[in-house]
Amino acid sequence: MDAVSDIEMDRIIEMAWEDRTPFEAIYYQFSLTEAEVIRLMQNQLKPNSFKRWRRRVQGRSTKHLKLRSFTAGTFKSKAQRQITGNRISGNI
Repeated sequence: MDAVSDIEMDRIIEMAWEDRTPFEAIYYQFSLTEAEVIRLMQNQLKPNSFKRWRRRVQGRSTKHLKLRSFTAGTFKSKAQRQITGNRISGNI
């Protein structure tokens, strides 16, 4: 795992907590495998927060593309900004 900036670290942690963001999306944007994300979360979170996160995501079908029963998200707010390559685009 290469060194990541504080901004990237915050985004990775945010994506890891999100229910509908699969580990594959984190890999696509940051080249971190699921095991690397787990290690990162363990190092960055308080012990109880890490345990809570692990219980939450372990076996969750929405965190693993292969376990999903859908291929695309079912909802996107019209107010949500477009994010491309982890950069917010000017097209809102």
